[in-house]
Amino acid sequence: MRIFICCSKYIYDRIHPIKEKLESKGHLITLPNSYEEPMAEERIKAGGKEEHENWKANMIRLQKEKISVNDAILVLNMEKKGIKNYIGGATFLEMSKAWELGKKIFLFNDIPENIMQDEICAFKPIIINQNLDNIK
Repeated sequence: MRIFICCSKYIYDRIHPIKEKLESKGHLITLPNSYEEPMAEERIKAGGKEEHENWKANMIRLQKEKISVNDAILVLNMEKKGIKNYIGGATFLEMSKAWELGKKIFLFNDIPENIMQDEICAFKPIIINQNLDNIK
């Protein structure tokens, strides 16, 4: 299966072992935008509002392309800064696009209890409870 990994840039440092395990099971993995430079957005923001908005728009376009060529997305909704099962705005957009395109949506942990909970439930994600063997 071709899988696009989605998560907060603050979790990028936890992707590598997950990627390796999935690849060992024969899956093809697509990494998140700006994986090679997780804090690129912070650098771009320093260049001004317009530059940041243009960069962000390009990242959203890239999300669509990456989701389109994959069979599924794996959302690594891990704790971020004390927020359990964190899903941010960009990851939520990726989930929405995957749902629109009929792709499988795997969640690493339970659906977070937040303002987007109802919408995330409507996407009918497959919760794998941190068990990568549940990705099929």
